[in-house]
Amino acid sequence: MSLFGAMNSAISGLTAQSDAFGDISDNVANSQTVGFKRVDTSFVDYLTTSTAVRNDPGAVVARPNYVNDVQGTITQTDSPLNLAIAGQGFFAVSQQTGQISGQPTFNPQQFYSRAGDFALNSQGYMVNSAGQFLNGWLADPVTGTVNQNALVPIQVTQTALNPVATSNVDLSANLPATPAAGTATAASPISSNITVYDALGTAHIVTLGWTQNAANDWTVTVTAPDAAAPAVGTADVQFGPQVSGNPVTAGTIGQISQATGNITSAGYTAGSTANMSMVMDFGSGPQTITLNLGTYGGATGVTQYAGTVYNLEGLSQDGVPPGNYSGVTTQANGTVVVNYNNGQTRTIAQVPLVTFNAPDALQRQNGQSFTATIASGNALAEQVNTNGAGSLVVSSVESSNVDIATEFSQLIVAQQAYSANTKVVTTANDMLQATINMKQ
Repeated sequence: MSLFGAMNSAISGLTAQSDAFGDISDNVANSQTVGFKRVDTSFVDYLTTSTAVRNDPGAVVARPNYVNDVQGTITQTDSPLNLAIAGQGFFAVSQQTGQISGQPTFNPQQFYSRAGDFALNSQGYMVNSAGQFLNGWLADPVTGTVNQNALVPIQVTQTALNPVATSNVDLSANLPATPAAGTATAASPISSNITVYDALGTAHIVTLGWTQNAANDWTVTVTAPDAAAPAVGTADVQFGPQVSGNPVTAGTIGQISQATGNITSAGYTAGSTANMSMVMDFGSGPQTITLNLGTYGGATGVTQYAGTVYNLEGLSQDGVPPGNYSGVTTQANGTVVVNYNNGQTRTIAQVPLVTFNAPDALQRQNGQSFTATIASGNALAEQVNTNGAGSLVVSSVESSNVDIATEFSQLIVAQQAYSANTKVVTTANDMLQATINMKQ
């Protein structure tokens, strides 16, 4: 009977609009939730009988329409650990299940989220406002190489940076082909000072003094006042083919020879590095430092071109003094960098972005997170800006993709549709009552 069918159809409409109202209220309530993805509502019609001569009322069912791939507004923050994704992808996160021996244990299920308001918790883990732990690729503490085979929670340790003894000194300079009178005599050589570090991280001064013996022929004298033997040694450095006897370009190093004291050099080999090894003892045992002057025949490093004054272009070394933890920052390529008060930095991890073929088919979980489903496809962890993955915006968060104006418009439509269905129910009830009263 169509009268009962009309009532059943209207009641299904009430249920469907109630479901739509629930989705709208969820969206509105989370309009300020970081990384929240809205849920729209789709309506599906179910028929009973529909032919050319007969159509019985059916029913309507509300189905959620997940909108996980629509970008929310990116808002700048003051935190160097906050991350926002511009484009496709999710953060891989873990949810804590407990704690053993002071360390958290995690759910083996992998979760994904766009909530990037990360901060360090009391144990140094990067955790968002929903309590989820950010996962990343860890870097080797010695080589800095990132292991892309495993995603694990990122933990920042606030330990001190151990000192590193100097092992290489790189010098880049131009010695004047015709030095001004008195500037490169034996009594007043051209000199440069550089700070080097021993095994304990103590700084020491090493002086490199250059004296011109003749055209294209110089002697470098190395002294270290703090060393057990302050006079480290000397070596003869020759430029161009005439003096060195080797096939090099004029003005470039052609030979290092006549090393004395604690200095040694292998001498000329075509295309090889022009360097010398210096052994010093600052109280922590013999320390070998290689002085790199460029390459034989190369126009980089130390040269002797036209001029009357010494032109120092660069003097650096690879030693590091001890340093204390001063903070942690994230970079646009996803690297997590620990900073120390000695000016040094160390990469501890890299944050990848996880992409899916069908992100709208992900299963919603608590805390703005999702889990993979068969329909969503496999999770693919990629470096930022690679294979369709989006980019990272540091010191920023992605806001909810809910538009309040749109939700209010849909709220009015749902309210009117609900009221219309109630009118159908009351009208059908009146008609049934009229039919019953026909007996009287």
